[in-house]
Amino acid sequence: MLIPALAVATAAAQDEPQKKPMLPAKAYKYEDLPVKQNGENQSRAVFDGLTHSDYPVELHMTQLGPGQSPHAPHQHVNEEVMMLRRGALDVNFDGETTRISAGSVVYMASNVMHSWRNPGPDPAEYFVIALGPKT
Repeated sequence: MLIPALAVATAAAQDEPQKKPMLPAKAYKYEDLPVKQNGENQSRAVFDGLTHSDYPVELHMTQLGPGQSPHAPHQHVNEEVMMLRRGALDVNFDGETTRISAGSVVYMASNVMHSWRNPGPDPAEYFVIALGPKT
């Protein structure tokens, strides 16, 4: 009689998303970040966790080759802030494109269709901070 109940409880626990860790105060040295190579593109995951108030925040860095996009246009519930360190990007929101240069900042609101592409000729390097739950 208890075995079916335990099986259901175990299955339910496995379906629950794992809670992310609380982020500690820490310096993340660029040279220590693992590099994920994808053709001309490189990415570095910096952190992905919760603030002291349980708010999800994730940061990654990308170097995007000329003519490249990191992914197809998409939308999601969480918000993002992108900061362009070097190069140029064509940023598209709901079909309207804006070219940005190094030092520019982009805010991507929740559920807005967006994408970006490096128009070249040089690599573009940017940081993305994802804010909120990724549901």
